[in-house]
Amino acid sequence: MCHNPLNRVTCKITQNVEIASDIFDMIVEVGGMADIALPGQFANLYCADSAKLLPRPISICNVDRDNQTLRLIYAVVGEGTKDFAKLIAGDSIEILGPLGKGFTLDGHMDSHVLIVGGGVGTPPLLQLAKTLKEKYADKITITIVLGFRDDIYLSEEFKAYGQIYVGTDSGKHGYKGNVIQLMSDVEVFETNDSFDYMFSCGPTPMLKGLQQYVHTKGIKGEFSLEERMGCGFGGCVGCVVGIRNADTMSETVMKSKDDIEANEFEYKKVCKDGPVFEYSEVIF
Repeated sequence: MCHNPLNRVTCKITQNVEIASDIFDMIVEVGGMADIALPGQFANLYCADSAKLLPRPISICNVDRDNQTLRLIYAVVGEGTKDFAKLIAGDSIEILGPLGKGFTLDGHMDSHVLIVGGGVGTPPLLQLAKTLKEKYADKITITIVLGFRDDIYLSEEFKAYGQIYVGTDSGKHGYKGNVIQLMSDVEVFETNDSFDYMFSCGPTPMLKGLQQYVHTKGIKGEFSLEERMGCGFGGCVGCVVGIRNADTMSETVMKSKDDIEANEFEYKKVCKDGPVFEYSEVIF
């Protein structure tokens, strides 16, 4: 079934349940959208209330091509997501997608991959881990680090794809501290120089710390950025981020936004050029 990602589709909700405090797990029948959705992409969800014009971008957590569904996990953070949380199985919702540039899936044969998720940045990494395992089977090793403030979710599902470590700021579950502290304290990370590639999605402070951590270890990889979006497909220029120029990359890697010159970077749209970027390109 053909699908145009710039056509809004009215979709049936088959599940919308709270899995942690203000974290909801929605499954939606999306037809042909499921045939082309890739790990790291997102979908725009539209409120039924016409007063709320802007869509809410939600990362794709799981793709079920057999049943033509997408799984979307979101946090209730504003009026739009509050409306989504009231929906139940059988209700309909308008969706535009899949949108954006996803993760790089090729080139990981015989690799040891590190996946790092933080909070609501964790869901898109589940489909990534699943796809990598399906693509490479026992030819890939995956280590997964997940960080949350207090309540955790999806950790049991991640266990199917690799060795998992969990940390919480409160210490309620797993290691007490953030993902950078966890990887700095747990011996397996300090003694393990065999990571070939890293994927991550999470809040900006986490990504900024992780950028320094993996750069000093010489690990290549990608970030999926969490940025406030307007249209979600590059029309409004509301989600730009500074990206280092390729020809000045070697001189500017790890320079802060305050130290980099105007001719050493350009602005790109997270929704269209990303949300996935090579981590060393991103200027925080």
